[in-house]
Amino acid sequence: MLSNSSRWLTYLCSILYAVLGALLFLLPGQLAPVFAWKVTPFMIMTIGGWCLGNAWLAWISARRWEWRLGFSALAYLWMFGAGELWVLYLFRAKLVLGHPIAWLYFAVILVNALTALVGVLDLLRIRPVLRSPGPVLSRGQYAAAVAFILFAGFLGVYGCVAQIGAPGTNAGIFPEIMSLFTLRAFGVFYLAIALAVVPYLWHPNLDAILHHSFASYGLIFFITIATGVNISLFDFIAKPGGLLYIGAYLVVGIPLLFVFRRLGTGK
Repeated sequence: MLSNSSRWLTYLCSILYAVLGALLFLLPGQLAPVFAWKVTPFMIMTIGGWCLGNAWLAWISARRWEWRLGFSALAYLWMFGAGELWVLYLFRAKLVLGHPIAWLYFAVILVNALTALVGVLDLLRIRPVLRSPGPVLSRGQYAAAVAFILFAGFLGVYGCVAQIGAPGTNAGIFPEIMSLFTLRAFGVFYLAIALAVVPYLWHPNLDAILHHSFASYGLIFFITIATGVNISLFDFIAKPGGLLYIGAYLVVGIPLLFVFRRLGTGK
């Protein structure tokens, strides 16, 4: 596995994301006006859901700390931190660090990016073995992984390149109009989710993807809760694209509960 430095940085990410996520998730109305850029309470609560999900993913990955199981979850965490730091750099002119919550978000992303850097350097130095014995994905499971990569990857790429006014950006899927800053932050999130699953196309190890799914489940859980709390913002008749936003989490999240019950969590 990677070094103890990487492990403790991953634990630190977990703790920081838990604190940040709890604040954003529980106090969206109070913190939205003073966040690092212009967002709504629903957007803040959703970002809080990302952070709480990241906290769980980082904690369970550091707890197990086996490269053969945690490589893809760590890859997501690294890409998320590096990607969101890049978004902050691109929109630095619109970054407002006037409130402690904005500074906390900035600091957590910096720590996440540092964790990614140390992890990649460890990876190049230690070269941990990825291959491991055990069951592989069935054809159906493999097809589901491919479909997930394509769907999440499309959302990620689109969020990273689309301009305001493009289809789906004017509250067509997410029920509120996003700034380009927010759209890019969402795009990086989905792109990291998709790219982290790509290695399973040539390494279809069942235990590893079960761990990845279990570690990532907090993202699904908390974002779904945030959506449920703000369900009144959706107009499914005038803008049926909102069904795609909600349905994506339910279609992935509900079946995974049965998968965990039947196959376990990869450990």
